[in-house]
Amino acid sequence: MKDNTCQKKMGLVEKLGVHLEAREQLAPVAARILAYVILTGKRGATFEDMVSILCASKSTISTHLNHLQDLSKIEYFTKTGDRKKYFVINKDTIIQHVDRMISHWQEEHEIHLEIKEYKEKQNALKIENEEDKFDLDFHNVYMKFIDEASSSVKELREKLINNQFKI
Repeated sequence: MKDNTCQKKMGLVEKLGVHLEAREQLAPVAARILAYVILTGKRGATFEDMVSILCASKSTISTHLNHLQDLSKIEYFTKTGDRKKYFVINKDTIIQHVDRMISHWQEEHEIHLEIKEYKEKQNALKIENEEDKFDLDFHNVYMKFIDEASSSVKELREKLINNQFKI
């Protein structure tokens, strides 16, 4: 059973790693390290575990760990009487990602609002045939979606900031 769990975790490390590599523009090994740290959770992942499990050299793991720390994506803690560092996800990384999502959606909302206003003017001023007029329903529905999604993500952000999750 333990082997099955380990295989599942490593499959998820790879899948999440590919996702993070593209989304965060990270090197493949850095993305796998970040994925492994995320999936290891709050008990933390040690340097030795990562060298062994991710099958990369010590220098490669060390270089990418330092880079991820420089980017504030991960942080570490130590345990009394133990010289090892235990790496965990930096909660601020999640908040930064949420902030980027909110900003992106605000930009999209503003663009759709401008497009909708332009189309409304065109419909009123220049287009006489009803069949040729712009349909504005898509913009209304899409902006409503953006508003609702943004509201949910803002709520998530507040919960993260107020430490309502034990990440």
